[in-house]
Amino acid sequence: MQLEIRPDPTEVGRARRWARSRLAGSGIAADEPLAETLILLVSELVTNAVVHTGCPAVLRLSLPGTDRGGADASATVRLEVADASDRAPVPRCADGDATGGRGLALVDGLADRWGWSPEGAGKRIWCELDRCSETRQGAAVAYGGGLASYEGLAFEAV
Repeated sequence: MQLEIRPDPTEVGRARRWARSRLAGSGIAADEPLAETLILLVSELVTNAVVHTGCPAVLRLSLPGTDRGGADASATVRLEVADASDRAPVPRCADGDATGGRGLALVDGLADRWGWSPEGAGKRIWCELDRCSETRQGAAVAYGGGLASYEGLAFEAV
């Protein structure tokens, strides 16, 4: 399943709402740590695409139970954002007072795996979350609570 993203910061909130709506059919409860982590990763990767490329993007989700093969086919959630920029994503070192520059570090810390690859004239950034990961404290730990209080924010990305 996929969502076309316009190069507009308001699209980040729309992407989060779209991703949440897809969780219901996958058997992932909205209050599961995996769901909160997934929504934060959607925010970070979509924000990166919107803010740093100025180009439309495509958000893709592969959720257990919604793709070919049924619920037992995969216990891994995969998130991808493809955009038209050929600039490689570059993690930054942000100092303690910086208000940005932590997006890819957050992705690296929350996802079980992530990476990127060239795609046509642009690129695809992806990350995966293993549903059965025992360390899935995710976004709740990263932000000191659930993500519901962050719904109105467009997280600043690198």
